[in-house]
Amino acid sequence: PATSAPPPASPAPVAHGDHWGYAGAQGPDHWGDLSDEYRLCKTGHMQSPVDLGAADVTAHFSVSASYKSAPLTILNNGHTVQVNFPEGSTLASGISRYKLLQVHFHTPSEETIYGLHYPMVAHFVHVDYAGNLAVLGILFEEGAPNPELAKIIKAAPAHAEAAHPVAGVTLDPAKLLPETLGVYRYEGSLTTPPCSEGVRWHVATHRVTASADQIAAIHAIIGDNARPIQPRYGRLLIAGAD
Repeated sequence: PATSAPPPASPAPVAHGDHWGYAGAQGPDHWGDLSDEYRLCKTGHMQSPVDLGAADVTAHFSVSASYKSAPLTILNNGHTVQVNFPEGSTLASGISRYKLLQVHFHTPSEETIYGLHYPMVAHFVHVDYAGNLAVLGILFEEGAPNPELAKIIKAAPAHAEAAHPVAGVTLDPAKLLPETLGVYRYEGSLTTPPCSEGVRWHVATHRVTASADQIAAIHAIIGDNARPIQPRYGRLLIAGAD
């Protein structure tokens, strides 16, 4: 109705029960106790992230990302910086096809390789026609600056802020990917509450670079927002061969 008050522009809307964080009584060790909706964070046996070092098998498993440039739409949900994408970018994994929804960041990386974290990871989140999720993780190591990442850093809100377009800026998500897209592959979960399972995980075996200043700039906004490594519970972990 015309008499309705306009919604607040900032901060970003907070979901019901969204009182979790990365430290103290609201940290990852307590997520499963904060809400009935989050119980899988404590009881689930297909949780993410996992250590990628001790893969069960090496196989030629690769994914194909058909990502397209789009106007930049960005938000800060209080836990991470996120870029939303319109229809048009897709990920092929085996016979499955997914559409790209968003990419967000964790510092340091949530995934480890033989116990070692990378300074940052980007998680590209996708969904198929049936609502199944697939994530493509791209690990960043310190090195040459990434021009596409620079666009995100320049536009990133320093505090919680709803999604908004950035005038005159176009982002090409393909430029955040390594040239070769072999992947580690396993079945896992969301790495934030409610920790829903049934997520098809892919993490690129090749890294991309970002400068120390770029990594520090994102960390200054999102802080330490990596969930600790979760038990494998016998899940198959495939390491992609080039």
